Amino acid sequence: MTADSFYEEIVIAGFGGQGIMLTGKLLAQTAMKAGKEVTYMPAYGAEVRGGTANCMVIIAEKAIVCPVVVRHDSLIVLNKASLNKFGPRLKNGGLLIMDSSLIDTEPQLDDSIEIIPIPANELAVELGSKKSANMVVLGAYLQKRGYLTADGAAQALPAVLARRYHKTLPVNTEALRRGAEFVKACCKV
Repeated sequence: MTADSFYEEIVIAGFGGQGIMLTGKLLAQTAMKAGKEVTYMPAYGAEVRGGTANCMVIIAEKAIVCPVVVRHDSLIVLNKASLNKFGPRLKNGGLLIMDSSLIDTEPQLDDSIEIIPIPANELAVELGSKKSANMVVLGAYLQKRGYLTADGAAQALPAVLARRYHKTLPVNTEALRRGAEFVKACCKV
């Protein structure tokens, strides 16, 4: 893939309250700051907190024609229900980043899909903030794909995080770094 043909479709999914929308916004903001074309489309379940939540992010070098993702290149999931719903739509050769703290079954997906189970909740608890598991998986994704960085996401974080939550910037920055480090240690990047 040449630089001007770069095109990545990502779905981020989990329960409401896990920071799914924040994760998608941060990924989109990070890509925009890096000069990429971006679309971001959130979808909430009827229940909101505790219900399902997902967002679609497309990142490309050229203009994006449609913001809807049907078959995605990458999937970041924080619960089993989201894995069951979105896993079958991953393209052959795709990437799955999943929170193995909350998903205890082996995904039944095409053999060409790279699966990275990361104990995001456990790593977040070690940092003292269970709510930062979303940043752990995002850091892992960024490290694995390599077209953006966890440091870039940390720099974009103040722009997407409500000011009243800026006190969480240090722990979220560390969570992004921990996710990236996990992938460096476990996978060939």
